[in-house]
Amino acid sequence: MRRSTIYLFALGLAVVVVTALASAGLVVSAQNSNSSTTATESKPKPKPRKKVAAPAMPPCDNTKQEQTDLSGTYTGKVKHGDQPPMDATLTITGNNFTMTTGSDTHSGRMTAVTTCGYTAVTVMMGDLTPPPPGTNPPPAHPAMSLRAKKVGDSLTLTTVPGEPQTVSFTTGGAAMKSKPRKHKAKAKTTGAATTTPKQ
Repeated sequence: MRRSTIYLFALGLAVVVVTALASAGLVVSAQNSNSSTTATESKPKPKPRKKVAAPAMPPCDNTKQEQTDLSGTYTGKVKHGDQPPMDATLTITGNNFTMTTGSDTHSGRMTAVTTCGYTAVTVMMGDLTPPPPGTNPPPAHPAMSLRAKKVGDSLTLTTVPGEPQTVSFTTGGAAMKSKPRKHKAKAKTTGAATTTPKQ
């Protein structure tokens, strides 16, 4: 074999080896670039938001009681036991009250105390003037426990659970009247519809 042929063979082999190494290096660098690109493209997971607790409401102090003035004149409906509701006018002046239903008039004392938004009312019927000394005292007047709700000029009194006598008073009962409903008149059709033939 001639030397020139050997040189050509060796030179070709060297070119093949260099080409192979170069392509292998490109593949490795391409893989590295792909992996680095993938790592940078992945976004970090968002952190979960912390729930903010609502501010706690301060507890109500049930030891604080306020004397409540229910003074005013109220017109409405009164209901006693199983009797039907009757028109009534309730007049409260300080701790005294008068209720008029038709020709009957009842009077007595009414004390209202509010605790934590709840207004408790104690009602004592009859004349509370103390008897003169030395006489037999009359029997104690009946007392009732009620709950009062006053909004603006309206007043509602209801018996509390456990009270033997059931009494309620609601303002606006006499003035509240249902409005008559207006009915729309339906169009009346008389006879069958007639059609004229086309000419």
